[in-house]
Amino acid sequence: MQIVRTLVWTVLLVLLLAFSFFNWKPVEVQIWSNLVLETKVPALVIVSFLLGLVPMWLLHRGVKWRLGRRIGALETAARSKLTPPPAPPAPTPTTVSPTVTEREEPPVATVDKPVSRDDIVG
Repeated sequence: MQIVRTLVWTVLLVLLLAFSFFNWKPVEVQIWSNLVLETKVPALVIVSFLLGLVPMWLLHRGVKWRLGRRIGALETAARSKLTPPPAPPAPTPTTVSPTVTEREEPPVATVDKPVSRDDIVG
């Protein structure tokens, strides 16, 4: 891909040099009623091209930088969601054990009436 880019820039440079060679004529550019600029045609073309290119190129670079930062932040957020949270610290054992004063007895189930089949089904 690098060779294609180099080839394109070389062709554009050769075309610009050919254009400059064949159009090296002075022209007068009237900016205001009392301000006249005398320049050559290739200089006028190159300056006009750069006046249109540079602001758009700067805008492109700014948007690319901003989106790169946004993508980086989103990737970081997604990566942090994928990693498990840190484990809570293990509880430290206590040195004092609780004293048992009374032993609790499990509750005893009492039946007031006999259970019939109809009570179970329904």
